[in-house]
Amino acid sequence: MKFRVLMSGIALTALVVTAGLVAWSQARAEGKMIVGLVTKTNVNPFFVKMREGAEAEAKKSGVELRAFAGKYDGDNQSQVEAIENLVAAGAKGILVVPSDSAALVPTVKKARDAGVLVITLDTPLDPITAADATFATDNFKAGQLIGEWAKATLGAKAATAKIAMLDLNPNQISVDVLRHNGFLTGFGIKVDEPKRKKGGDNDPRIVGSETSNGAEDAGRTAMEKLLQKDPNINLVYAINEPAAAGAYAALKAAGKEKGVLVVAVDGGCNGVKNVQAGVIGATSQQYPLLMAAKGIAAIVEFAKSGKKPASSPGLDFFDTGVNLVTDRPAKGVNSISTKEGMNKCWG
Repeated sequence: MKFRVLMSGIALTALVVTAGLVAWSQARAEGKMIVGLVTKTNVNPFFVKMREGAEAEAKKSGVELRAFAGKYDGDNQSQVEAIENLVAAGAKGILVVPSDSAALVPTVKKARDAGVLVITLDTPLDPITAADATFATDNFKAGQLIGEWAKATLGAKAATAKIAMLDLNPNQISVDVLRHNGFLTGFGIKVDEPKRKKGGDNDPRIVGSETSNGAEDAGRTAMEKLLQKDPNINLVYAINEPAAAGAYAALKAAGKEKGVLVVAVDGGCNGVKNVQAGVIGATSQQYPLLMAAKGIAAIVEFAKSGKKPASSPGLDFFDTGVNLVTDRPAKGVNSISTKEGMNKCWG
């Protein structure tokens, strides 16, 4: 009899504990910690992959992800509104890819003052310390790698190269400046302030610089303008692979695609395929999924312990890595093949 009573008590206790756990789980489900992701657009494959990485990590961590994007690359106002909405909703942390590195700073400051952890992905703020942390490709190194490859591939012709520069937009955001100046530095063209502004464009080898908005159609238009300035261009730097594809289309339409090197940054699957096809000679591959996944994990850790993410040794950001992808390796320049690049690509 005592045994039955004892068992009944144990069963009742187990039932109460189980009910409590269920209730706690339901409450947690109904009141999940909110984290935000704000990208430049929601159509660029780079940002699509970034969102996938954030969604997977958010699901794994049991947090609610709310994702926003600008209407176009450079749409600062939509990003301002997204951050304000997330702060009002009680978000614990926000991941953001700034469309305007300087213009977004006041909004980020308000969010941080409200106790929100703000981490920039891919594109640092100006100054970079305006965010709690940055998870990004070393964009200067990405540009430097394709510059070094182009110089080594051209050999003696590098001294008399005719270079077209396809940049992002007039805002000169950090990622645009870093890739641009990294490329020039890698190619052996001295720049005034490598990490602060575009410089070195007075070198006689540079035909000119046009904005592409990181898009194929605008990249084609930009290349057409530069070909009008000098039809003998033999090297094209592009801010990303869509712009590079546009440049190649313009070259092909003008019957000038042969003998012209095109280099870019991104490492998306379509871009790596274009390297395989010879449209792009080499590209620097970055890893957006990793940036976003690590960003979500850092916010969760901050919520648990109050610990903010640290930068990579010797850098003022956390470096998520970069690899040069080409099937035409150049002496003295580390690279991976397109086969390996396809295994690591996104989009």
